[in-house]
Amino acid sequence: MAQAIDALRHGWPIRVGDAPVLLPIETAPLPEARAAHLLISAARAETLRLTNQRAAADGHSPVLIRAAEPLRVAQALAVADPARDLDAPLKGPFRAEDCAWPAEAAAALELARVAGVLPAFLVAPAPEGEPVAFAVADLAAWSDPANLHIATRATLPVIVGEDARIIAFRAIDDMREHVALVLGEQTSDRAPLVRLHSECLTGDVFSSLKCDCGPQLDAALAAMAVEAAAGGWGLLLYLRQEGRGIGLINKLRAYRLQDEGLDTLEANRSLGLPAEARDFPLAARMLDLLGVDTIRLMTNNPAKVAALEAAGVTVAERVPHQLPANPHNHRYLETKRDRAGHLLT
Repeated sequence: MAQAIDALRHGWPIRVGDAPVLLPIETAPLPEARAAHLLISAARAETLRLTNQRAAADGHSPVLIRAAEPLRVAQALAVADPARDLDAPLKGPFRAEDCAWPAEAAAALELARVAGVLPAFLVAPAPEGEPVAFAVADLAAWSDPANLHIATRATLPVIVGEDARIIAFRAIDDMREHVALVLGEQTSDRAPLVRLHSECLTGDVFSSLKCDCGPQLDAALAAMAVEAAAGGWGLLLYLRQEGRGIGLINKLRAYRLQDEGLDTLEANRSLGLPAEARDFPLAARMLDLLGVDTIRLMTNNPAKVAALEAAGVTVAERVPHQLPANPHNHRYLETKRDRAGHLLT
């Protein structure tokens, strides 16, 4: 899996099981590579008006399409990237075809999401190159939360608590390193106030107004400091799952599509990526490694509560965590409320 992720980021071909060789369209370094068949997402096929031929359950499902003649990488990129639609509006004709390797195709699109590249491939390209091989089962094994372990611990004085402690977690073959920040003295007598915070470079570091991530992070730490001062303790899990799991580059692509009028969910779907790809069982594993089985969870998202409980964590209380909107993120928050089921007023 580590080699396959690296291959996609370098633009090298992969082979999933006995499926044909797949070349990632976004990163392919050989402009002369070409293929008549492309593997794309159902949402992208919908944009190309192919869904009437091959219905799909969701936008992230794979669809195999055939062009009238082989496409070079640059031509295929115009098909794969919705942000290029205004620059290259005329595409096709294409025909959706039966895919004899659906599990392998789905694994390839999921691997693209993990690698942070567009979920689109040339199928059996020429030249083919030497592919990096992996099996569908490798993806499940790599994703197993049991792979995660504690790497190290340290004291980390922060503004809200000079005695805070940080714990770092990592898994073999995964470059993402997650951390937990503990405020107050950990005790089994009192359920901690917990916040799951997914990495958001634009919000956490640059104070972006397009989302509420930065203010939510600051407010969560402040609330945990109050909890610690009252004899309890707080636990922030900082998950390296940028863009709800689609990665920084694809998140910024989604921002560009939002500038063109799409909402958050529509933008992700247009890219062929899930609206929600965060790994909450991973957070449950972090809690287990810390010896925590019961929590008070700061969230407005009932699905997050359900996911943690399904992974074996007892959520004794859901603590609302709502902050005021601003002119730049009010639509984002309305989408979370109206389309993603968040409990916002």
